[in-house]
Amino acid sequence: MFKKVLIANRGEIALRVIRACRELGIATVAVHSTADSNALHVKFADESVCIGPPPAKQSYLHIPAIISAAEVTGAEAVHPGYGFLSENAEFAEMCERCKLRFIGPTPALMRLMGGKISARAAMVRAGVPILPGTGLLETDDQALTAVEEIGLPVIIKASAGGGGRGMKIVKDRSRLLPALEMARAEALAGFGNSDVYLERYVEAPRHIEVQIVADGKGGVAALGERECSIQRRHQKLLEEAPSVGLTDAEREKLLALCEKAIRDINYSNVGTLEFLYEPGHFYFMEMNTRIQVEHTVTEMVTGLDLVREQIKLAWGDPLSKSFQPGRFRPRGHAIECRVNAEDPVSFAPSPGRITALNLPGGFGVRVDTHIYEGYVVPPNYDSLLAKLIVHAEDRDAAIRRMRRALSEFVVEGVKTNLPFHRKLMDHPDFIAGRLDTHFLERFTPSA
Repeated sequence: MFKKVLIANRGEIALRVIRACRELGIATVAVHSTADSNALHVKFADESVCIGPPPAKQSYLHIPAIISAAEVTGAEAVHPGYGFLSENAEFAEMCERCKLRFIGPTPALMRLMGGKISARAAMVRAGVPILPGTGLLETDDQALTAVEEIGLPVIIKASAGGGGRGMKIVKDRSRLLPALEMARAEALAGFGNSDVYLERYVEAPRHIEVQIVADGKGGVAALGERECSIQRRHQKLLEEAPSVGLTDAEREKLLALCEKAIRDINYSNVGTLEFLYEPGHFYFMEMNTRIQVEHTVTEMVTGLDLVREQIKLAWGDPLSKSFQPGRFRPRGHAIECRVNAEDPVSFAPSPGRITALNLPGGFGVRVDTHIYEGYVVPPNYDSLLAKLIVHAEDRDAAIRRMRRALSEFVVEGVKTNLPFHRKLMDHPDFIAGRLDTHFLERFTPSA
């Protein structure tokens, strides 16, 4: 096993990786910007290296600084976490050139599944349904012709992107070309790549994703689905497993389809296949070739440590026996609330010093966080403060447990979206499982 791993990330995911490494007897190296000098991942790692000033481009996205930190500390491998460089094939290649093991899939697989157009083509070859759409749009005429064939509404998407950037919904043909121009500009600014494509737009789908793990040697496990329909501007706020919207037969079919697809592309390490679902139909959207923020809900309903498995697979171990019992069956129900430093109404970021903190606990409650009383939330990064996860015997019990845990969660000094989550737990449509990706657009807090 590796003797030392560098974690090319920050916040709660850096701590999550440190804990997994410690249980495997692996020393850890934390990298940090000057804004994160007092962060918990810096305090808890065995070593730490400052790699630059607060802007991410000069620190957490600065590949030469991260590679140098790994070399001077004698790290053998790099865990990228999520976000930042986690799906950057060039970074993975640079790690390989410098004889550092990248804890993730190969650069070739990252390119195949990271490009939305190439990923769609790979899934078609594997027999996975996709929405009617196009390849790369090189001219306006191609877009106009495609709309005639697909029909309206359509959605324009950035080939290299995600998180809603470079994404435009078009319901009127006269708005197609202006929307196309805006999408290309946003894609170029956000990802350095202006390539876009079209898909048929599904009006009220569920967002369902499947956690997969594979060793590249024939060992593949699809560990069930997560429901991620509660989102704002394509940013997830709550996830749960399993989805209340699927029948057992649909679940069986989806997981079998995902396992076949992963074998067909000979994938290795962890990943997530994301789908839009409307009654009776799944449509592949994209694949994330990394650990997800919401991997925790899958861990809670399987009892399996996904981050530890990532590290073991990167070392070259075959898929652990505990991941190979056959078709996944969820054990109870898990819900995750993302607790962000933001205004609960406007969702505007709220950096600053945390003056008081109480974390919930008790049976079936897990909190993954990097915050502490006195911690200063910097304005430079994602606003995620903590992930509150509960597990119970069924969904109703999980909702009750989440209500209780949210009532115990206290953060003072910065605004958070805790009030939003408390109201959500009492919303009749959420309780009934009547969910789709536009839920928040019609969200009205219950009395």
